[in-house]
Amino acid sequence: MSSSPLPALSDHLGFWLRFVSNHVSQAFAARLAAKEVTVAEWVLLRTLHGSPPLAPSRAADIIGMTRGAITKLADRLIAKGLAARTASIEDGRAQTLALTPAGEALVPQLAALADANDAAFFAPLTPEERATLERLLRRLAEQHRLAALPVD
Repeated sequence: MSSSPLPALSDHLGFWLRFVSNHVSQAFAARLAAKEVTVAEWVLLRTLHGSPPLAPSRAADIIGMTRGAITKLADRLIAKGLAARTASIEDGRAQTLALTPAGEALVPQLAALADANDAAFFAPLTPEERATLERLLRRLAEQHRLAALPVD
């Protein structure tokens, strides 16, 4: 057995990324919960907002979820009156998802919550530090070809 000490959890950059990410995400989830929306529902709502009706398979590809997961999310949004499932104009056998007027009206309110969450959490950083952090995270996402949107 090696006698060299193991690094502490906090010695890893990944630890700090996850630590901060969890806290940002949990705060945002709490803000959304006040509007009775989950983070995953927000992602689908935002994906559908301002878009022509989308096939569930296309929404799944954009978000990086399975078709089954998108169906469950869509069912929840439909039950809340925020989305509708209709027959495709191009192919009556296929279905598309679109926001209802209530869903369209809710998305800007939820976007404001996302903006407020970011503003509150990242307030200690200067604008230059925020820009640097975003640039570095985007570079890592690009280099690792990260495509699936965070939904939890």
